Amino acid sequence: MPHAPESEALQRSLATMLGTMEVVQPAFTQPGFRNAWVVFAGWVLTAGVHAVTQALVVTDVASRLHHERFHRFFSRGAWRPDTVGRLLFERVVARLCPQGRIVIALDDTLAPKKGPEVFGIGSHLDPVRSTKQFRMFCFGHVWVVVAVVVRVPFSPRRWALPVLLRLYRNKSECERRGHCYRKKTELGREMVNLIAQWAASREIDVVADSAYCNDTLTRDLHAHVTIFGAIRPDAVLTAAPTEAERKATGRRRKRGKLLPKPEKIYDSQRYPWHSAELTLYGRATTVYYKTLQAQWYRGAGHRLGRVVIVHCEQGAISMRAFFCTDGERSALDVLTTYAGRWSIEVLFRDIKQQLGFSDSSARKQAAVERVAPFIAFAYTLLVLWFADTIWMTPLAAPPIRPWYKHKRHACFADVLRAAQRVLLRVDVLDPARGYANLRHLARPLRQPAATALARAA
Repeated sequence: MPHAPESEALQRSLATMLGTMEVVQPAFTQPGFRNAWVVFAGWVLTAGVHAVTQALVVTDVASRLHHERFHRFFSRGAWRPDTVGRLLFERVVARLCPQGRIVIALDDTLAPKKGPEVFGIGSHLDPVRSTKQFRMFCFGHVWVVVAVVVRVPFSPRRWALPVLLRLYRNKSECERRGHCYRKKTELGREMVNLIAQWAASREIDVVADSAYCNDTLTRDLHAHVTIFGAIRPDAVLTAAPTEAERKATGRRRKRGKLLPKPEKIYDSQRYPWHSAELTLYGRATTVYYKTLQAQWYRGAGHRLGRVVIVHCEQGAISMRAFFCTDGERSALDVLTTYAGRWSIEVLFRDIKQQLGFSDSSARKQAAVERVAPFIAFAYTLLVLWFADTIWMTPLAAPPIRPWYKHKRHACFADVLRAAQRVLLRVDVLDPARGYANLRHLARPLRQPAATALARAA
């Protein structure tokens, strides 16, 4: 049995976790939220292959409640992932970035799956295992993800917290089911528009790789949304039209004179090199770059943006070109903001390796479209909970490894381990330790015998 101080610390940590879960409670019915709490706790405690039934086993719910209740939570539950995502977005912004610009990362990830009756499954290019000479395809689901990039108090790097997901289906899958086909970039643009609505007047920076940096995402954006992305070395750049060109006869000009392409600017002596000391991807480095204001009409329309060409000292590629739709942003701002995109790649690794993002055996459309967002939202909830003073408690202490003494900061494995320490001794169905009582710890728990005596009197 744990000592009394330890029991009180565990109870406080559990109360903090339930308080974090309260953020998404308005998105569920009362029974639905209880089911969400059971599945969330079981998913966190699962060490091997993750599944709804395994979540019931590790929480000891399988012997007391029928498993169909929790399968119906995903297949027929009265909740929408976008509603949960909006509640999480508002909490993340209020808690971790209350001021300044909101940085959003946009990317997609492949979750390998098999089965002829699984909704949305298809053959997709696996970018991790593919090379320029050899392309590897894999059956599974492709999820387009939007995550808020934030700073957390327990780690020096930036973290990506997912708030919106969309399932991408290839053309053959859509034609087979008679559905309308939508590109990844169209799904991404839809989610960016949602974020712009939720953020009201806050300035938003959207960071995306070259696959999403095109006209589908960048054209006719909200005025307070700025896109950061990578562009091709042979992208066509133009200058802003001068007043004389604008007043010429005929249709009003939207583009000015043609500028050299990024690969030509890289070799040209007309554009000077600049250098700066920056911390990118967690390490201090000297960056050599060229920059100019230009229009990238094919990708961003007539907006005057900032182009940054960087010399790469390592790797097979000698230069990279980046573009920002706001021409007033500095070159260093463009580079540091774009470097934050790597946090979404770390997110994909964590939710696949430690939260079983690809493990679900859901087959029906509603279940498929809800299980993956539920797992991603669990990641966001865990990080929010850990950032709420839990990282300073003994629960966050990593295992003692004499051969690894230089660890100074927490990673998601530490977040997950701390949550497992809290939930390991909790009966998620015990009314004396359930959500309804722990949410009000200041009020003493009522004893069944005392209640019976009061009624008898």
